[in-house]
Amino acid sequence: MLKIKQFIFNPLQENTFLAFNDEGDCAVIDPGCNSEYEYEELTDFITESRLTPKYLLNTHCHLDHVFGNKFIADTYGLQLHLHPGEKVVLDAAPEVAQRWGLPFEPYEGDLIFLEEGSRVKLGQYELEVLLTPGHSPASISFYCASQRLVLSGDVLFYQSIGRTDLPGGDYETLITSIREKLFTLPEDVRVYPGHGGSTNIGYERKNNPFLT
Repeated sequence: MLKIKQFIFNPLQENTFLAFNDEGDCAVIDPGCNSEYEYEELTDFITESRLTPKYLLNTHCHLDHVFGNKFIADTYGLQLHLHPGEKVVLDAAPEVAQRWGLPFEPYEGDLIFLEEGSRVKLGQYELEVLLTPGHSPASISFYCASQRLVLSGDVLFYQSIGRTDLPGGDYETLITSIREKLFTLPEDVRVYPGHGGSTNIGYERKNNPFLT
């Protein structure tokens, strides 16, 4: 079984996720940890659960989702995976942090680019990359068909959608991404968003006020 562990980190209450299998292979998705306490909370869980981080993944590169990229990369010897269209957002993160008055150490290692249809393997499970732009220029979602789950970043939330007023955002593009990439998934697929609680595709099709 592919398990999902959620942490809520940083002043923007961002969801950081660990996806891991029964053998302990683990992907760290959108590490938003930005304090010693949050670093410790995340690493303690990884150690106590006997997990081995294999991947560092970003759904998109807004500051609240990348605070912990450098820490995770340095701690576990990982390289950052993201869509190439998000590099411009990643490169802007230090300036955004300075503007907000928040401490930030940027990831400076090699980048591994993921495209639509790329697959991240955790043992017998695969996370398929869905290109879901609109909130950011090239946001991606990670879909595991066998386990009926999708990690959607800031694209789709419980009864809401991602904001589109940040650089590279576009409302119509976001709506199209949701309708064509997420709402075409089976109704029982669980959605793990970048903020707030989880939901499912069937519920959002029927009840999301931005899409009904």
